[in-house]
Amino acid sequence: MLKNLSIRSSLVPKEQRGSVESQIYYLTNRIERLTQHLKLHRRDYSSQRGLWKIVGKRRQLLIYLSKRDRLRYDDLIGQLGIRGPR
Repeated sequence: MLKNLSIRSSLVPKEQRGSVESQIYYLTNRIERLTQHLKLHRRDYSSQRGLWKIVGKRRQLLIYLSKRDRLRYDDLIGQLGIRGPR
């Protein structure tokens, strides 16, 4: 249910469901949920590994977006309240 809410957010128009921005929104939502899970279950190493893979995928998408369109990248970073890739 949370997955559908994040994809259908008002931040991403209906015609842009597969865009880089919507993928980053979805991954950010998954990262937040896994982070909350890992706060309760500190020794869940399988989830921790999955979290690192998701963070890496989001990082790759952010790098791609920053190279392609800096304005869209800056807007997305501001809306999500996350740091950019280093």
